Amino acid sequence: IDFMRIAIEQAKLSNPIPTAYCVGAVIVKNGIILSTGYSRELPGNTHAEECALKKLSDQSQAENSTIFTTMEPCSKRLSGNKPCVERIIESKISRVVLGIKEPDKFVKCEGIDILKKNGIEVTVAEELADEYLKVANK
Repeated sequence: IDFMRIAIEQAKLSNPIPTAYCVGAVIVKNGIILSTGYSRELPGNTHAEECALKKLSDQSQAENSTIFTTMEPCSKRLSGNKPCVERIIESKISRVVLGIKEPDKFVKCEGIDILKKNGIEVTVAEELADEYLKVANK
């Protein structure tokens, strides 16, 4: 839950817009934070997971790591950008801990199913669900 709290703090840094959620992400390996990210942190309508991955000094660092994210990673992007599930699979992250499933408000998300089909362990940490939703829709 400690890393999920950090992800929530990251989400709070997101600039809210009406057409997207505010999400935070933390990449952790062997108990050490490698990178953090939040929605729209980097230019180009970027997602939290995407930002955290792009900020790694060496992309191979993500291999066998865990990403903690306040919301289910996207499986489809209306912008045409690469979905976060594809980025996670390509980076060889081995585990995803997410706060809540993505509501069907903008697109139908199948992130959990796609990650599991690709051998990635997925855990839903619902203990802080109210906090995830509150910050997502701020």
